[in-house]
Amino acid sequence: MLLVVMVFHGVLLLQIAKRYEVKTFLYLAEKKYSTVAACFYISVFFLFLTHITEIFIWGIALFVFKLVPTLGQSILFSGSTYTAMGFMEDILPDGWKMLAVIIAFSGMFSFAWTASVMISMTKNFRQAYTKLHMKKLNISSEIIDRFE
Repeated sequence: MLLVVMVFHGVLLLQIAKRYEVKTFLYLAEKKYSTVAACFYISVFFLFLTHITEIFIWGIALFVFKLVPTLGQSILFSGSTYTAMGFMEDILPDGWKMLAVIIAFSGMFSFAWTASVMISMTKNFRQAYTKLHMKKLNISSEIIDRFE
């Protein structure tokens, strides 16, 4: 299951980052600075949804393999463990307790991976934000165009 979640995370991160980079590069070239910001926020929202989906994947797996009695409990336990919040007691049966550590590891690793993608996304966002404000300050187009 760990491999499934991590491959799922990697594929979605790659798709989100790739689409963001291409679209924002084109929007910057077209001087659509506000659209770059919208793209950034939409992409961050999709990154958030990726994590929520991974919590559901873990929760459904726990329920399907009959490790947790109800689907609601399994999703709640997965969320508690994936985020490493630990607000729920360990409800896994004996012999399966280590799975909580594996779920927590997948969450921590996924959050770190997502953070690195978000940091790389801020380059185009920051550039568009700065160019938009330079434009509002009536700075000449040739100076704005030179800003990278």
